[in-house]
Amino acid sequence: MELIKDRLAQSLREAAEAAVKSGALPELGVLEIVIERPQNAGHGDFATNMAMRLARSARMAPLEIAKRLVAHMPKSAAIEAASVALPGFINITLSKPWLQEQVNLINGLGESFATVAKGNGERVQVEFVSANPTGPVHVGHGRGAVLGDALASVLQAAGYTVQREYYINDAGNQMQNFYKSLYARTAQAFGMDVKMPDDGYMGRYMVDLAEEIIAEAKDKKALEQQVREKPEEAQKELGAGGLKKMLAQIREDCEALGVRFDEWFSEASLFAKGQYAKVLDALRDSGYLAQREGATWFTSTSLGEDKDNVIIRSNGTPTYFATDIAYHYNKFAERGFDRVIDLWGADHQGHVPRMKAAVSALGIDPARLSILTSQLVTLKRGGEVVRISKRTGDIITLREVVDEVGKDAVRFFLLSRSADSQMDFDLEAAKTQSQENPVYYVQYAHARIAGILRLGAEKGIDYSKGDVALLKDEAELALIRKMLELPELIEKMAALMEPHHLAHYAQDLATAFHWFYKQCRVVSSEPGDEAITAARLKIVASAKVALAATLHLMGMTAPEKM
Repeated sequence: MELIKDRLAQSLREAAEAAVKSGALPELGVLEIVIERPQNAGHGDFATNMAMRLARSARMAPLEIAKRLVAHMPKSAAIEAASVALPGFINITLSKPWLQEQVNLINGLGESFATVAKGNGERVQVEFVSANPTGPVHVGHGRGAVLGDALASVLQAAGYTVQREYYINDAGNQMQNFYKSLYARTAQAFGMDVKMPDDGYMGRYMVDLAEEIIAEAKDKKALEQQVREKPEEAQKELGAGGLKKMLAQIREDCEALGVRFDEWFSEASLFAKGQYAKVLDALRDSGYLAQREGATWFTSTSLGEDKDNVIIRSNGTPTYFATDIAYHYNKFAERGFDRVIDLWGADHQGHVPRMKAAVSALGIDPARLSILTSQLVTLKRGGEVVRISKRTGDIITLREVVDEVGKDAVRFFLLSRSADSQMDFDLEAAKTQSQENPVYYVQYAHARIAGILRLGAEKGIDYSKGDVALLKDEAELALIRKMLELPELIEKMAALMEPHHLAHYAQDLATAFHWFYKQCRVVSSEPGDEAITAARLKIVASAKVALAATLHLMGMTAPEKM
């Protein structure tokens, strides 16, 4: 959908050209036109400070520039008035006929109304969650899942071609610890006196996993014999089977949250396909590797970092950073993504600058890589903190939370704060069936809208030819204005990579609808009200489109009944 801001910017550009041509303004050079919504509704629908930006080059007072621009603005059906305010703002008010006509436009477009053509099909990969497959995903991973999935949806709505990816950390020390832990738990289940490794995974889930593997074994005696007599072979086979089961569980848990990935990319494949070695050779040939203290270092300092980083330990094993460099080379050079967005946990914040440096060392513009970090989530129940400890076995899994409060509630609450803000998630508050619960409040608005439309249908009212010119009440116009913010918001969220604005907008849109419903009787049986009823059913239908589109971008359901 074309943004009204873009149309207004074009009108101002034409005004500037006309003013220069008439001699009212000197040559202005490159125009930088920023149009925003003023905080004070009394200042109109939109405002721009372009006159103040032009003051220096034009050598003229901003207020005078603004006046001359307004005087040369072309006539537009969308603009009711353009006025000037100190110290040089241009305030623009949209016309009522144009606003009213947007109801027809929204209904005609359906949910494609909530799209903007900004990405031009550019290929963007969003990699998120990527939790080690050594244990169940918890609510912190869930936050990354919701933010990443919603961001991917927003980017798609903004015209980008998006791939959702999960990076499987199936190589390195953590997998060895997982294999050893699973072997120990399996051996213990067979009555053997085998201790868990000091850095093993102590959670109850490892016991359950071992018992599940034993229960599913076609020949339990053969398995026990292998565990007792060939521990190394057993550890390898048990680990491979356990990894497969953990990944299946992670996939199932993500899908329970409504998150589905296009690609599950294996870290181990980087070694198997030679890409890890290829990247090391490239860095070595470019002079970015150095040998010190028996280890191989990436010379990050030559790229502006404050310290170098080990990528191969003195024992010959690669660090996590080394495989991450190879993984990002694969994303850009091998698979050809135009942009890559990584969403990492807060504990990886310090990893961001060196990752950017590594990408640069590979000859890739680091501006093509965006790395977002999501802060911690504190689970509460009625105000009391619920502790989470993956290693000690006291686990509150993401699946438990989803099963308790529901997918939609989890998604809404985890999307209600920016990624860089720590947040509390109260399980009891999320389950409340009242107007105080924002999830209930927003979904109830959609269900109410659906109910109104059903009532109209039951009464045989055909609103398709309803006259939108009858929509003159301030509550009606306010609802239209709020609906029109959605495409603008999509553009903003895609640019800033901030999908959390959806949760706030959803509440604002629901509030605008509830106010409209309170102020304006929709379905009336009074003689002579047929026309206004049809018009109001039409705006209700457009509100349904906007609210459903918002909920779907958030990955939530838009209920017809509640």
